[in-house]
Amino acid sequence: MRTRDLNVMFLSSEATPYAKTGGLGDVSGALPREIKKLGVDIRLVLPFYWSINNEHVQTSLVSTVDVPMGAYRLKANIHETVGEGGLAVYLIEREDMYQRPNLYGGACGDYYDNFERFAFFSLASLTLCEKWNQDTKIIHCNDWQTGLVPALLRGLYSSHPKLSKIRSVFTIHNIGYQGIFPKEKLTLTGLNEKEFFHPDGLEYWGKISTLKAGMVFSNAVTTVSPRYAEEIQSQEYGMGMEGILSAHRNKLHGILNGVDNKSWDPKKDKYLPATYDVHQKEGKKVCKERLLQQVRLHTEGTKIPLVCMVSRLDKQKGLDLLLEVIDDLMKEEVCVVILASGEKEIEAELRKTASRYPQKMAFIKGFDEVMAHRIIAGSDILIMPSRYEPCGLTQMYALRYGTIPVVRATGGLDDTVQEFDPRSGKGNGFKFRRYEACEFLAALKRALAFYSDQRQWQRIISNAMKCDFSWRRSAEQYIGLYESILE
Repeated sequence: MRTRDLNVMFLSSEATPYAKTGGLGDVSGALPREIKKLGVDIRLVLPFYWSINNEHVQTSLVSTVDVPMGAYRLKANIHETVGEGGLAVYLIEREDMYQRPNLYGGACGDYYDNFERFAFFSLASLTLCEKWNQDTKIIHCNDWQTGLVPALLRGLYSSHPKLSKIRSVFTIHNIGYQGIFPKEKLTLTGLNEKEFFHPDGLEYWGKISTLKAGMVFSNAVTTVSPRYAEEIQSQEYGMGMEGILSAHRNKLHGILNGVDNKSWDPKKDKYLPATYDVHQKEGKKVCKERLLQQVRLHTEGTKIPLVCMVSRLDKQKGLDLLLEVIDDLMKEEVCVVILASGEKEIEAELRKTASRYPQKMAFIKGFDEVMAHRIIAGSDILIMPSRYEPCGLTQMYALRYGTIPVVRATGGLDDTVQEFDPRSGKGNGFKFRRYEACEFLAALKRALAFYSDQRQWQRIISNAMKCDFSWRRSAEQYIGLYESILE
């Protein structure tokens, strides 16, 4: 099949620049755009959130559809806008479901009706697909929020003259989010309980798992790095889904995410005090000087290595390892800057630690896009000691900016970071395998030792900045997958 004959509907609960809480938003904003560049007719479909209204996105109402949901038919307004690169974006509006301050929940936890919200989104998307003039070949679903779609295609629409021919791809961005809901909710979907609610279907310990539905009933399952695709078939990383994934391993594919080279480009970054590239690195020194001034850390010029972490504060990210090694790390000639928000206990510990080392460590609470760019550009070393990391984007940003990653060899971190070998001169960072504080500290000390040899360090920086993690490579692999399941 020629790519111009491919018609793809890309479903996601979030996508930049319209709505984002994490990496899913980055991927869903960038991947469809890159696939379109390669000649595929692809359309992005999102819920029409309150935050999108607030961004003053120019939309036009193109249709109102009746969506079957249990015993009811609910109306949805379909709005259209045009994204970057001419990408067609459809927004499904229903005020009682999506006009809220946040995407999934607030301070008190997840919204009580998240099943209804995303079951409706899934059903409305299929209703929209039914109305389209285009002959949709592929529906690409992402995470638990759209996991019902492959099941609906196999059940509710299995005899439909148009939708029954569609193939589905389901991408797992993080297997920790499993879409677990009470069995009674199944009646809202129109799916037959006997046919779908069983251990080989979407049943999971007596409840519904929409993540499992996507894995079981799709034609292909992907995840966001080759290593993570292997890991989630094991008990250590599978989070209870390893048996299901092993049973479906023949349709499981690991495709590494890319990064947005336009937003993250040290040569053109509007957030930096000075720009630079692999051939002219002087601007990186200016970025470091300004960053040290901004976070009020004292060093002898820029000679002392600056270590950074830009992260969410939770146990997945390895903050317990950092807290274990921080006192030993502070004995070295080094400064540390951390930009993060999340769990209050970890936040309090980091704040307390920073107060003990006021000239060597800075902790900035929250997330700020401008500050993230400046920290990654101005630092020498990035740390990501994650327990698990499906793909990870921050290490790829850091490599592009010549900031050398020290990471745990898990998931996408293992795929993107190669241990530097001084004999061959190859490698772009430093890794440790066992989730132990002593292993993490040893990897950090290896990096610091090479930093003291600036000839070798500059070689590592050059290796890092030459890495290609563009979305084009990922898009080509997805197009190949789409074509393979249509054969």
